Amino acid sequence: MTMSVEAIEGVAAGVPFVALPPSDGKRPAPLVLTWHLLGAPFSEAAMAAALPMRELHAWRVHLGLPLTGKRFPEGGFEGFFRLASEDNVLNVVEPLTKQVEAEFPAAVAELRSRLSIEDGPVGLVGGSQGGGVALQMLTHAEIPVAAAALVNPVTQLAPVIAANERVYDVTYHWSDRSRAVADEYDYVRRAEELTAPVLLVIGEEDDVSITEPAEALHKALGERRSELVTIPGMAHEFAEAPGLEPAPQTEHAKLVDAELTRWFARHLGRIR
Repeated sequence: MTMSVEAIEGVAAGVPFVALPPSDGKRPAPLVLTWHLLGAPFSEAAMAAALPMRELHAWRVHLGLPLTGKRFPEGGFEGFFRLASEDNVLNVVEPLTKQVEAEFPAAVAELRSRLSIEDGPVGLVGGSQGGGVALQMLTHAEIPVAAAALVNPVTQLAPVIAANERVYDVTYHWSDRSRAVADEYDYVRRAEELTAPVLLVIGEEDDVSITEPAEALHKALGERRSELVTIPGMAHEFAEAPGLEPAPQTEHAKLVDAELTRWFARHLGRIR
């Protein structure tokens, strides 16, 4: 594990992470965990730079997704997109999500053993496909969750695959297995399984495959269990492309960061 003035970088139970400590790192603080996009920000370090939530008295631990960064498949960045182009559902979305499900409890346990983290429920953050991962983790009982905040999340998988067909002029060949995966990762259908309050932050300029399912999930959860915020002028990504390295916050990221800070201050009860 290496440490800079602000960030702690390391690996917990095989999961790369960048942890941003609270101002008083000697005093236990709540834990907020994030998963990045499969776009900018496209790494745990880039996510930490884009959404640092500096005003929140909490450990903000940004986790690297499987198949990305230090865990890229053979061929690195290009190898990842080759897998996605061959079958995004079965080569990327399903194995990535299943691996997070398998590794998350041990990673959280190791983080708790190494950092001064309070006992109690955690906060979850996810962007795009990382938002889909966070939604899946909300359906599990192993790690109690106080609240989640999702930025342009993949709330329903099938519309995103259709959007990729439009954008890239390709045809995705659905199979019984891939349809079953898309059905599993339809969180509008599974809204009653989500176990914590959810903040949905969407970009005004994002594709309807992201915005409409997010709006549908907000409606399904209702005002008591969710909140929907639209960021004017924001598209899907909110960091400088390609988003592998840390970069200064964009204006849109600053707005998202403020919304996440407000949300978790409410649900975890701390501002510095």
